[in-house]
Amino acid sequence: MVFSSLPFLFGYLPVVLAVLKLAPLHARNFCLFLVSLIFYGWSEPVYIVIMLISTFVDYYNGRMVDKYRDDRKKAKRFVWFSVIFNLSLLGFFKYADFFILNLQALGLPLSPLHLSLPVGISFYTFQTMSYPIDVYRRQAPVQKSVVSFGAYVTLFPQLIAGPIVRYKDIAEQLDHRQETADQFALGVQRFVAGLAKKVLFANSIGALWDTISALPASEMSVAGAWLGIIAFAFQIYFDFSGYSDMAIGLGKMLGFEFLENFNYPYISRSITEFWRRWHISLSTWFRDYVYIPLGGSRHGRGKQIRNLMIVWLLTGFWHGASWNFMLWGIYFGVILILEKFLLKPVLERLPGVLQHGYALVLILLGWVLFAFTDLDAGLAYLKMMFGWGSVSLINARTLFYLRDYGLLLIIMILASTPLGHQLYETKIRGRRWEGVMPLLIGAGLILCTAYLVDASYNPFLYFRF
Repeated sequence: MVFSSLPFLFGYLPVVLAVLKLAPLHARNFCLFLVSLIFYGWSEPVYIVIMLISTFVDYYNGRMVDKYRDDRKKAKRFVWFSVIFNLSLLGFFKYADFFILNLQALGLPLSPLHLSLPVGISFYTFQTMSYPIDVYRRQAPVQKSVVSFGAYVTLFPQLIAGPIVRYKDIAEQLDHRQETADQFALGVQRFVAGLAKKVLFANSIGALWDTISALPASEMSVAGAWLGIIAFAFQIYFDFSGYSDMAIGLGKMLGFEFLENFNYPYISRSITEFWRRWHISLSTWFRDYVYIPLGGSRHGRGKQIRNLMIVWLLTGFWHGASWNFMLWGIYFGVILILEKFLLKPVLERLPGVLQHGYALVLILLGWVLFAFTDLDAGLAYLKMMFGWGSVSLINARTLFYLRDYGLLLIIMILASTPLGHQLYETKIRGRRWEGVMPLLIGAGLILCTAYLVDASYNPFLYFRF
């Protein structure tokens, strides 16, 4: 069950909102815990056990860290137990077959386990692992109610696709959240905007990427290859940021304020800026729990470079158990290091349009590494992008795609910038036109529903992570 499905929109969500609104205040976290478990177990009930084990283990670790807060040595043992447990859990389900297959290729007589990946495990293990660490650092209060902690871990709006919500950011809201009509209305508005990004934009442009990426080399052109990866770039952005918007909107409807996860990343003028705007919750998690503990930039340039490369190798590996994701992480790690120590003064002297072009080209090349788990297929696609071999510059098929998707591409380019938000803030918010917003929200929901009823193509890119 995912947010852009009819059973969720018109079955699960209305019932959950009614239950949580009617429940007494002291029982709302229990009800939230229960309905979130139902949400998680809808397709794979067996993996509820894994989530509950993770919940109870880190609840216990947090209590023990708090108990021994004056004995830092004992407290640290429970922090390390949490880290080892969560990474082992994630490693077993997500990476066991990756290591087995690579050892098999070296001649060892091993057989893959063929385990299905528990939905959202990459997100909730990072969340639960950060909790005892923050209690140890005295950056978060200990949670004495296992039900309230369970409600945090299983919180269904962000459970399967983030953003990564740290306990310290919602600890106060978990026990004393305020629910107002204005907040609920803003949540509905944000949710429908995210639903439209996912259903109307990501799904539509994703069909173009699927078509182009499946073309044989004889039917491809240089322009077609670039058009394809641009389509993928829009698909993954509107898919993931759409789900983040829906999660933030659902959070508001339930009385929670989640931190932003995207901030118009495609307007960036450098890769450094891009990663400050893309998947913010993951970038800040690795910064706070890996980069800074390793020493950050405090021990000289050599160790700073080492720390950055470790972070980006892990960032790539977090996204998937495949060599292409590791190369993707290394690729961005190298560029970030070059920008930090060599390219920054050069980039700052360039005109803004060249800075923006530089960033976009590198981002698109990175998406090729990300999109193809088959390294040979990815390399072949890169070659076509640069006219390697007998690939034509442009052909009739590419012109057909440009005519067919041209208007959608223009709309998505505009939607990838702050222009719409700025127009709303300066021309609509607080003015007589604001009364039109409920009508627009209703029309957007009707349009998305019509699309979902009619469409069979509704992929979820970050579902596998």
